[in-house]
Formats: sequence, structure tokens, C-alpha cells
Amino acid sequence: YPATRQNPNGKLRLLYECCPMAMIMEQAGGAASTGRGRILDIQPTEIHQRVPTYAGSIQNVFELDQFFQYYGDETKDKENNNNDDDDENNNKEE
Repeated sequence: YPATRQNPNGKLRLLYECCPMAMIMEQAGGAASTGRGRILDIQPTEIHQRVPTYAGSIQNVFELDQFFQYYGDETKDKENNNNDDDDENNNKEE
């Protein structure tokens, strides 16, 4: 369950959905990540905190983390630039 524009923090709750699933995945020889790091390393800040969740084999999750590390900031920059362009277009229409 990745982050989306409508749900930038993902859909699953950290404490009672993501952490139990991550624990089972890791005990079974797999991995679980937010795209930025291990789910079980996250220190919760609120009871209903949501996080993006990716689970699978160690190789697949590692590859996903590498993808986010390499392209993650670039994607946000593109979204911010698109939003800036939309704001400029809205101002021109007025």
C-alpha cells in the first residue's frame, strides 16, 4: 500500500497493521519497508499514524528502497513544479 496523492502517508496504520505484518514477513525471511527504511525501525508518534508499506522478498524490498533513494526527491520536485505551474495558470485565468 504505497503513498498516493490522496494518501501521502499511505493507508495502513503503523502500530496494528504494518508492524505485525512486517514482523511476520521478517520472521519468514522477507522484508517490509516504507520505501525509506525498515518499518520496524519507525518510532510511532501517534496511535493512528499511517505509513506507506511495501512487503516482499529481501531482494525486491531492497531494490524498491534503492529506487526511492535515487528517484524519491526528484519525484517530489516534479510534483511541486506541477503544482506551481497550476497556481500560475489559475492566477492567469483570474
